[in-house]
This record gives sequence, C-alpha cells and structure tokens, in this order.
Amino acid sequence: MNTPICDFVRRYAESSALRLHMPGHKGSSLLGFEAYDITEIDGADSLYEANGIIAESERNAGELFGCATYYSTEGSSQCIRAMLYLASLYAREKGKAPHIAAGRNAHKTFLSSAALIGFDTTWIYPESMDPYLSCRITADDIEKFLLKYNEKISAVYLTSPDYLGNITELRSISEICHKYDVLLLVDNAHGAYLKFLPESRHPMDLGADLCCDSAHKTLPVLTGGAYLHASDRILKALSENIKNALAMFGSTSPSYLILQSLDAANKYISEGYKVRLSEFCNDISVCKNILIQNGYCFCGDEPLKLTINSKKYGYYGHELARLLAKKHIICEFYDPDFLVLMLTPETGGDGLKKMTEALLSVPMKAEIEEKPPVFKNPSMVMSIRDASFRACETIPTDKSLGRILAAANVGCPPAVPILICGERIDESSIECFKYYGINRLTVIK
Repeated sequence: MNTPICDFVRRYAESSALRLHMPGHKGSSLLGFEAYDITEIDGADSLYEANGIIAESERNAGELFGCATYYSTEGSSQCIRAMLYLASLYAREKGKAPHIAAGRNAHKTFLSSAALIGFDTTWIYPESMDPYLSCRITADDIEKFLLKYNEKISAVYLTSPDYLGNITELRSISEICHKYDVLLLVDNAHGAYLKFLPESRHPMDLGADLCCDSAHKTLPVLTGGAYLHASDRILKALSENIKNALAMFGSTSPSYLILQSLDAANKYISEGYKVRLSEFCNDISVCKNILIQNGYCFCGDEPLKLTINSKKYGYYGHELARLLAKKHIICEFYDPDFLVLMLTPETGGDGLKKMTEALLSVPMKAEIEEKPPVFKNPSMVMSIRDASFRACETIPTDKSLGRILAAANVGCPPAVPILICGERIDESSIECFKYYGINRLTVIK
C-alpha cells in the first residue's frame, strides 16, 4: 500500500527549499524531526478539506477497515465530539430532539461534548457497576431500556473495550438499536486492532453506525492519531457533514507528523500485520496461562490487554505497579484493585518474557479482602451543560456533601468520571472519591 503523505513530506524535506511559511523552526533540527513537520503548503492537502494526498491516505485506511474512515490528529476526543455532533444532526433529520443514552462508564470527553453540543443524556446502568470502570450492558438491557425510552432516544453510546479490557457484545446490541431505529455509537478507543484479529471484533463489523479508534493506543502511531469511522447509513444522510464535524472540534493546524504516522500505519497494517498480531496474541495467551498457574487472576477478554486483579494476589494495584517499575516495567494504569498492562506486537517476545519473569518474581501473599465502595445511582439536579457553565469552586471532598458537581474530577487515565457534572454529591459518592484518591472536588458555587 502506498504512503502519499509520507512520500510528499519526504520529498519536500529533501528539497532544501527555503521555508517562508509556518512552522517557525523552518525545518531546523532541535529535536531531530523538524524537517518533516510542515503546514498546509501547496501539494500538502488540508485535513478538513482533503482532496489530495490526505484524501488518498484516508481512502487507504478505509480499505483496511472496510468502511469510510477519517483521520484525527487530536485523538479519539476529537472523534467522540464529532460523532456526537453528527448523531445530533441525524436526530434532527429524523424529526427528533438529540437525546443520547450512554453507558455510565463513558469517557469524560462525552461530558464536554454534552456541554458543548447541548444534547440530552440518559444513563444506562447495568445490574452492577462493580467496578465503576466497567459497564457490562447486554442486548437485553438495551431492549428493556429502549422499550421504556424509545420515543425520546436517538442514539445509544457505549464504550467497548472498556478500560479494564471488557468487550461488549455489540452485534446483538446493534440489532436491537436498529430494530428501534436508534443509532449505535461506539467509543472503541482501545480497540483499533480488533479489526485485524483472525475474526474481526471491530464495532463497524458488528453493526455500529459511528465509531472512534485511538490508533495510537494499540497501533504503531504517534500519540494523537485516531480514526472516525462511519457506516453507509450515516454516509447516506450526512456525508457532507463529517469533515465539518471534525473541523468544528479540531485545530486548524493539524500535525503533519501525526498524519504521516497514520499514513505509514496503513502500509504497516497491509504488510502482514494480521499474521503478526495473531501470533503475538497466542504468545500472550501462553504467558497469561503461566501467570494464572502461579496465582494471578485476570479480568477482561481483550487480547492485547492484561488486567490483573491485584488484590487476589495480595497487593493493591499501586503496590504491584511500584514493584514492576523497580524492574523498569511501566504499566498503563493502576488503582486499588487493578493493574492494567497494554501490549502490542511491538512489545515483542523479549518484552513478554521480561514482563512474565518480573510478575513471577513477586511473591504471592494472602488475598486482600477489602472491597471497593458500592456505586449507587446518584441524583441528577441539572443538565451537564448547565452545570458545566456555572461559576464553580474547588473544595475538599470531605466538605462536599450535598453540593452539585461542576466538573469531572478525574485524571487521564482512566478519564472515566465517578460522578457526572450536575449530579448531587451524597455519602456514597464521597466514599467512592476517597477510595480512588480524589480528595478535592469542583462544585457549583
């Protein structure tokens, strides 16, 4: 597969042209890559009006994913905002007010989207929110929900895989959504590679209408590279709006370094990636089985993510992370209950061996019996939009009882809010915040 963006930039870098255009470094090397960092000069195309090399590269990506695919240089956050905006347009085309039903473990970008776009939100709760990072919603849950709320719901928004590696059964859920003429939107930020498993588990192949992938999370792409995918159903209704939606939430100076990375990934994927991925997933399974035989417990079914239930091995997540860090192994995420390790074929066999040996060197201890606080459905006092645009103040979590949350007080990772802007802080919420180390909250004045 060709790489039109990379080829153009390389030729330009080798031309020794006098750069009387942005950026200000003029190709001079401070970090080593400046010669390849350009702007929208003649021939370079323009991301949101693409009709040249960027459009060609996006078509290459679309061939690989089997659907219309668009680039983002600002991660899945830009794509999430764009797809929620598109879902709002689609609702209005259908004569509905935009009203999105979302799994409770939505990324905090969902909240900023609701504040900026102004759609209504109803949360979908599974039978259990233990842990709060997972929201195991089934097709039966969706059907019961839509039977109750179908008249007002225009789209369902789910996160799959979630941060702990749980994959939702999207095929049956998409059938339910389409039965009730509701769009299915999927935050697949952690699952770009799912398309290239021996049997695709990618949301677009399972019936999603709009989907985002963070290419940089699981493919060899620079941080910020992402995809927005659209189904034929969306293209027929809103094809002219997709680039405008991305432009609305993106910089007018997209990174050409990231665009080159996305472009180069097309060639990488097309040249034997499926075989390499399959072989590496098998290697992971072997290592995982060895660790299980030695007392480790895992959750989630995402092939490239190992989520260790650390308490069952006798450690809090942060304790296990520190022990690995001493061996120069840096994990993706930890909290009191879990340790998340993200792998790709670039980890390699030596990396897998090092990880496995390091984990085996940690002595197993008695299981920690302490359970996380039970998450209770909080009460919504005002809309996300209203709460986000109110004057606010930051106070100690201990003094927040009865106040209304104004901002999602959660870092990234995991960027999944415990409480939503506009909800009232109760005793169970405070218990959850303190358990996860959140000691100050931003509340409405």
